Amino acid sequence: MSLRKPYSVLVVIYNANNEFLLIRRTDDINFWQSVTGGIDEGELPIDTAYRELLEETGIDAKQLDLVITDLEKTHQYEIRPCWRHRYIENAITNTEYVFSICVPNQTQIKLDPNEHTAYKWLPQQAAAALAWSNSNKEEILAISCP
Repeated sequence: MSLRKPYSVLVVIYNANNEFLLIRRTDDINFWQSVTGGIDEGELPIDTAYRELLEETGIDAKQLDLVITDLEKTHQYEIRPCWRHRYIENAITNTEYVFSICVPNQTQIKLDPNEHTAYKWLPQQAAAALAWSNSNKEEILAISCP
């Protein structure tokens, strides 16, 4: 496995019931998040968003004819010390590109058991309260649901 560059995506997933999907990491039972993932070499952030959505939730947006929206925002945050070994040397800060997607109600979720152990659909305020990272909380609250 090659070391990651400090660039990633955040994909906030919600439905028409104003429920937001959060998934729990395998390496920290208190770490609930929206879909996230590192941008591979030569990959555009939007392509990473589609790939990570499929890998982490089983939602194939392209096959379902769903569009991931580029919110044209980025966040920078300090990489947790316990995760820095995954990154290139001296990477301390990560740049996160932000996306969102509205999926049909009752969308089936299939987690990758190597990455996540559970998922929850929650109302907006509850999802923001449970999300571990501040940028994730902020982006959940910024979504205006239909």
